Amino acid sequence: MEDKYCYELKMKVRDYECDLQGIVNNANYQHYMEHTRHEFLLSTGVSFADLHNRGIDAVVARLNIAFKTPLKSGDEFVCKLRLKKEGIKFVFYQDIFRLPDMKCAIKAQVDTVCVVNGRLAESPELFAVLEKYISE
Repeated sequence: MEDKYCYELKMKVRDYECDLQGIVNNANYQHYMEHTRHEFLLSTGVSFADLHNRGIDAVVARLNIAFKTPLKSGDEFVCKLRLKKEGIKFVFYQDIFRLPDMKCAIKAQVDTVCVVNGRLAESPELFAVLEKYISE
């Protein structure tokens, strides 16, 4: 089954993101994925900062990354995502592919939840915006 992505963002590896082995340090993949999620939200008209100012914080509850092929300095890549809803969680499936050969660098699952006014809760407002992007 081919993944049905609802958003993608192209980026490029910067020198300082690499370790002594000359490959992207594992922690930087989390930055790439977070940036992609934030840009996805912005593309839907949702500002992460505005949500926070209104007492709604979407936070990562769990993260699972499978590292497939390392990226190196100067590599261009695309981070793609698709979204599911599981109970109270928004689950982002995020895959990063090296360009131009589309070799898979990572496959990840990022479980997020909402904290509304300091309490774990559903956010009907966020669901209303994201509902059309949720895949079965």
